[in-house]
Amino acid sequence: MIFSRIRPRRPEPAPGCPLGHGGPFPAAPTAPEPPAGEFTDPEAAEAFVRQFHADQPTGGDVEVRVGQVIDEIARTGTYRHTPEELAYGARVAWRNSARCIGRLYWRSLVVRDRREAGSADEMADECFEHLRIATNGGRIRPVITVFAPDRPGRPATRIVNQQLVRYAGYRRPDGGWTGDPAGGQLASRARDLGWKSAEGRFDVLPLLIQERPGERPHWYEVPDDATLEVPLSHPDHRWFAGLGLRWYAVPAISDMTLEIGGIHYPAAPFNGWYMGTEVGSRNLADADRYDLLAELAERLDLDTSSERTLWRDRTLVELNRAVLHSFELAGVTMADHHTESERFLKHIAQEQRLGRPTPADWSWIVPPLSGGATAVFHRYYDPVDPALRPAFTARAPW
Repeated sequence: MIFSRIRPRRPEPAPGCPLGHGGPFPAAPTAPEPPAGEFTDPEAAEAFVRQFHADQPTGGDVEVRVGQVIDEIARTGTYRHTPEELAYGARVAWRNSARCIGRLYWRSLVVRDRREAGSADEMADECFEHLRIATNGGRIRPVITVFAPDRPGRPATRIVNQQLVRYAGYRRPDGGWTGDPAGGQLASRARDLGWKSAEGRFDVLPLLIQERPGERPHWYEVPDDATLEVPLSHPDHRWFAGLGLRWYAVPAISDMTLEIGGIHYPAAPFNGWYMGTEVGSRNLADADRYDLLAELAERLDLDTSSERTLWRDRTLVELNRAVLHSFELAGVTMADHHTESERFLKHIAQEQRLGRPTPADWSWIVPPLSGGATAVFHRYYDPVDPALRPAFTARAPW
């Protein structure tokens, strides 16, 4: 989607951006430890408060607020964001996401403040409500639900899943996979906890929530009314619908930390909507995912005897056509990579007028299909600043 995550090679865009090209956001490095004796870095806190007040002139007296924050950190080791600071920080974290092509929409992010939801049951209910709100009958909304932050001596509850919705994968005796290999590890863990599955090709994984380090996670079936799935068909080939392929509508990343002003929110699931190439060129086509290209090329009666026939390229285009066609037919929001490329350049122009840089990772911004034919290919971008905050960061393991 337009939010994204880190992988050794260019990964499935994830769930890091609200369009699907990786998914809400780039994973920034884990933050450095604050000075000894302090849980939250007061310098990071002050810098954020001053940034918030500079951008929000109606936010009150900045010196008064800075004094309150520094005093609270001195007394308790940390501080609490106001709802307005939290919403602003979440949106700017999206704006700062160098791997996200969909940042034009950063101001539209719906921020749900659920810091008081303490138990796993409460968090699961809020995650499912997040999906319902984001689905919005198919008109996908960018949404983030922010749960409690880490506090001195009290690490906050974590969501184990990489995404709120994802398909399970099952290793077969022949070494192949049924379903999504990316969901294999979580499927195995869920089954060890008692989850029963049909071992089908598109089984929605349960939600796993871990309240404390070392504890067994609680698991929850994702309700049907919280999971909109789109059956895939092709505008020209009637046989395509008979393959039984489908994909879920909301790519909601759930394993990254939202860092705002030195405070870390390790459970803050966020989503945008998919960009078609994330599903058609990555999730369904990658060799380490559903790996459908050879199967579809045979059905398309293409010559696969040589790479020079470009059968992979031709199949990839038809698979992407099917994905875009199906989401449009179902009335579910999905962007195409050419339109989104133009919108990203519009975002850059808007940020330049406001005097702000737009750091971008070229290898993530350029789509994985027909990259050279898109507007974002033929230019340079502001360098990525790993220290830029607020940000979505790689979550430190327990």
